[in-house]
Amino acid sequence: MFNLLWGLLFVVVNFGFFLLCYRLFGKKGLYAWVGMATVVANIQVAKTIAMPFDIVMTLGNTMYVTLYMTSDLLNERYGRKEARSAVWFGFFTLLMTTVIMQMVLVFEPQETDIAQSSLQTIFGLMPRLALGSLTAYFISQFLDVRLYSWIRKYYGSSRQLWIRSNGSTMVSSFVDTLIFCTIAFAGMYDLKVWTEILLTTYVSKFLLTAAGTPVLYIGRSFKFAEEEHTPSPQEPGNRIA
Repeated sequence: MFNLLWGLLFVVVNFGFFLLCYRLFGKKGLYAWVGMATVVANIQVAKTIAMPFDIVMTLGNTMYVTLYMTSDLLNERYGRKEARSAVWFGFFTLLMTTVIMQMVLVFEPQETDIAQSSLQTIFGLMPRLALGSLTAYFISQFLDVRLYSWIRKYYGSSRQLWIRSNGSTMVSSFVDTLIFCTIAFAGMYDLKVWTEILLTTYVSKFLLTAAGTPVLYIGRSFKFAEEEHTPSPQEPGNRIA
């Protein structure tokens, strides 16, 4: 029960920082969030926790859902091109971090070093986790951007943001979860545990996506001085490619 209650607070804190990052730094803050979240989510996912009813799940889901929220918010406020640029930025950030940290692990530690074993534990799994994450991220995030734009053609009013966001994310997050769990965890756990991780990961993303909908409405309402005279991507004359 503790993990469940602590997890609820954890979600609130993550969503709060997401909004604060955007409120303080605008569009640049969303790009910064993508860079941070792609790395942190892949560190967190190495930790498995037990929830009520002996359900096994990994961490990182909350942070990963905020990536979909970020691309959806960029798509909503600034257009599909900006959302795609953010996806590429996150992809590069994770690739760069993986390469650099693997090089760090190769250095021979000094006799009294206390960090090597911990870094090895955290980042030693990262190549496989990163391969799964990079593949899943690349496919699912671009799918999310495309689905969001497609759904907006039919549900484009400001009050229908929840349809666009939930519809695109719930489909793309399933694709993401299936690809990631297959690459990262197949053979590492027995079929029962692997299936539990797959299902609990997707269900948690499903619930987190729904919970994050009000956060998107709040984020969309923010006004920034530099954007006061910039037409919205949905206004006439702004074609979303």
